[in-house]
Amino acid sequence: MPDLPPVTGDQLVELDIPASSEYLALARLVVAAAADIDPLFVAERIDALRLAVSEAATNAVESYRGRGDGERIIIRCNLGEEQIAVEVADRGEGFDPDDVAELGEEPLLGREGGFGLPLIRSIADESQILPGPDGTAVRIVVYTHPQDDPS
Repeated sequence: MPDLPPVTGDQLVELDIPASSEYLALARLVVAAAADIDPLFVAERIDALRLAVSEAATNAVESYRGRGDGERIIIRCNLGEEQIAVEVADRGEGFDPDDVAELGEEPLLGREGGFGLPLIRSIADESQILPGPDGTAVRIVVYTHPQDDPS
């Protein structure tokens, strides 16, 4: 996994799953259940989190394409005050996140796939893509309420 400090905290949940699409539903379920512990999280925010984690985990699975069985994905989530932070890490081949187009940009239009990172960036309140020589980590933060929401 990338050499960086993991998402940590008192409410840390860590999931270590095989890098297989069959486990993506489990990842979504665990992260959504962790967020649902906080009664301040509204359903729409949990849905946004579920989608962002699904896209990050799907990208992690894809990073192992052609490498065979035995690869793993680590998902860490920490429920903090009015937010949840999630990290999805893999040991797949890295990439330059600056080369990924944003939603609505010409390189994405008219093709299938390639929407994961732009989608994560658009629905998460904060996101970081941290590629390294030992894999990639995607960090996602979703607040209980959108940042522009005064409640």
